[in-house]
Amino acid sequence: MSSDKYLPIDAKHIPTEEPERQYFFMDLLRDELTARKEEEHREFTMHVETFGCQMNAKDSEKLAGILTYIGYTPVETEDADIVLYNTCTVRENANTRVYGRIGYLGRLKKRRPGMKIILCGCMMQEKEAVEKIKQSYRFVDIIFGTHNIYMLSELLYRSFHEKGMVTDVREEADRIVEDLPSYRKYDFKAGVNIMYGCNNFCTYCIVPYVRGRERSRNPVDIIKETEQLVSEGVKEVMLLGQNVNSYGKTLDPQVSFAELIRDVAKVEGLERVRFMTPHPKDISEELLREVAVNPKICNHIHLPLQSGSTRLLQKMNRHYTKEQFLALTDRIREIIPDVAITTDIIIGFPGETEEDFEDTLDVIRKARFMSAFTFIYSKRSGTPAADMPDQVPEEVSADRMKRLLETVGEVAGAEARKYTGQTVPVLCEVYKKETGCVTGRLENNLLVHFPGEESLLGKIVRVKLDECTGFYYLGTMV
Repeated sequence: MSSDKYLPIDAKHIPTEEPERQYFFMDLLRDELTARKEEEHREFTMHVETFGCQMNAKDSEKLAGILTYIGYTPVETEDADIVLYNTCTVRENANTRVYGRIGYLGRLKKRRPGMKIILCGCMMQEKEAVEKIKQSYRFVDIIFGTHNIYMLSELLYRSFHEKGMVTDVREEADRIVEDLPSYRKYDFKAGVNIMYGCNNFCTYCIVPYVRGRERSRNPVDIIKETEQLVSEGVKEVMLLGQNVNSYGKTLDPQVSFAELIRDVAKVEGLERVRFMTPHPKDISEELLREVAVNPKICNHIHLPLQSGSTRLLQKMNRHYTKEQFLALTDRIREIIPDVAITTDIIIGFPGETEEDFEDTLDVIRKARFMSAFTFIYSKRSGTPAADMPDQVPEEVSADRMKRLLETVGEVAGAEARKYTGQTVPVLCEVYKKETGCVTGRLENNLLVHFPGEESLLGKIVRVKLDECTGFYYLGTMV
């Protein structure tokens, strides 16, 4: 980071501890923005857009919270005074999409030269991406990565008081900063980060390189955040981590994920708890039994398969076999009979043969997934898989993806239809005035549409599932 030469003369003794330092800059920026509002007789706006996973979405809530604290008003389009893209780099098309959108922002900025363009997140941890932006998109104002999300206000202050692009990308995280503002899309549900980073180093995955090694939050801080969310009207929280099974291993004394989720569920007023994502290699029976007996924990487990081929799983560094995965799904259903199991699947991993692909289809049919996120393998520079021989041709991957989706659709549809006719609790999430319908989410994470009023939003109601269309239901509130 640059020296404090950009600070105002009367701010020599700024805090060195966090988050006090960031609130110092937020307050400076808020005072400056208030003066600009009075001078220009208008509101100043911001647009925060998230690319990628739930972890990125949670980071974006903090980023939007900081800007809202300063005094910016959120808007739905990029025609704003500040546009912030929180980027993803899990797949190559995510990078390509961001570059296209940055080009659009450049044209927009010509019409409003005072606009600030901010890029952060996983893609910004890649040196090649940062260099490309510095060379080809010089109109970008601020670049920072995943390890110093909390520094947005300080970097924004620098951008207003220094010339040129402000760049602050760090190789690793040195702290977890608590108690920052947050701006949530929903009043009634929220994500709660319980850990950051990943130690698994799957050979296709860039995440450990851009988000760093595992760091667990203190359980006291997690409970405190959950209690605050509930006091603000939140009914459902999702505990977030790249591998929640590893939660607590970096703490002293260690705390298991099962212990944490049990304590979170004890928060008075909280009605539902979800979690994302466990790793199949070390999911514990302690956790499964807690899900089975705790009425607040949703009977839904997202269990990434990635491939049904033991040979490919070994090449992926996944640490389980096809047979072990199927035994695990059987054990999960033995302990939690009404569980919904969902998954992630990659098609076209280097060296994938037709036999490997058939193994994947076999697991889908036997594991009976309720739904699946499916991806065609994307080569990520810097990962071991990128240099593996026998990269699968695009046309082969595309054909296998088509067949995969057909199999997933058949299995998931059959699993979903088992619920038809049941009356189940549903969290009401969306209301559409034009149709007079509410969309709600079941414990199994599928959606149901039913006639209702806007006043139902955020409430958990009982809905009879009249018809299953495959991946969602049509129902009637009872």
